[in-house]
Amino acid sequence: MSGHSKWATTKHKKAAIDAKRGKLFAKLIKNIEVAARTGGGDPAGNPTLFDAIQKAKKTSVPNDNIDRAVKRGSGEGADAVDYQTIMYEGYGNNGIAVLVECLTDNKNRAAAEVRMAFTRNGGNLADPGSVSYLFSRKGLIVVPKADGVGEDEVMEAALEAGAEDVTDEGDVIEVLCEATDLVSVRKAIQEAGMDYDSADAIFYPSMEVDVDAEGYRKIQRLIDTLEDSDDVQNVYANFNASDEVIAEVDGDDD
Repeated sequence: MSGHSKWATTKHKKAAIDAKRGKLFAKLIKNIEVAARTGGGDPAGNPTLFDAIQKAKKTSVPNDNIDRAVKRGSGEGADAVDYQTIMYEGYGNNGIAVLVECLTDNKNRAAAEVRMAFTRNGGNLADPGSVSYLFSRKGLIVVPKADGVGEDEVMEAALEAGAEDVTDEGDVIEVLCEATDLVSVRKAIQEAGMDYDSADAIFYPSMEVDVDAEGYRKIQRLIDTLEDSDDVQNVYANFNASDEVIAEVDGDDD
């Protein structure tokens, strides 16, 4: 399992779990609201909003919900929103570095929930800058496999546009690039006639901690607890679990 697949491929699987669909919808809607607030409500002139809408549609968020989110983010109507972005840093089991990206309208609530998640799962919050240096800002594009769309086809389109890495992750192809190249690489993939599921700016680890099955269970419990918070938008962690470890733990969950 490559570093970036932990918050792409794994989340693809999670998205299919109906019990979490409500929370996932809420996070996708919040992404749209913030993108519209930051860059305006026209997707044609706001690539971040364009990608946020695309991701929501791919996850079956109703169009009416998407339209209302764009209006709220743009400041239209009485229920316009204003979220604050806060990044928390901490450590999980095995010294795994964890970055927690929050979008919240209540900083105190967000801080309390993040702190409680770490405490209850054997981790601890750290001072700003303690672990963020272990991550760099990257772009991640997830392309579903289809007839005529495989690793070679995606690689041909993406590398010319500045992609750094193309990885076959089973049902999807993942494309990693500099965050500043995200839009150009995504457009190159589209212009080559290929669809994409998501295009996000992420935090990518420069080094990883190998974990066994027990270590994988523990870090996943921490990540799941963090993601259960409405204020938590994304969680990044620098662990590496082998395919065998993942299969063993996933088999226990079935």
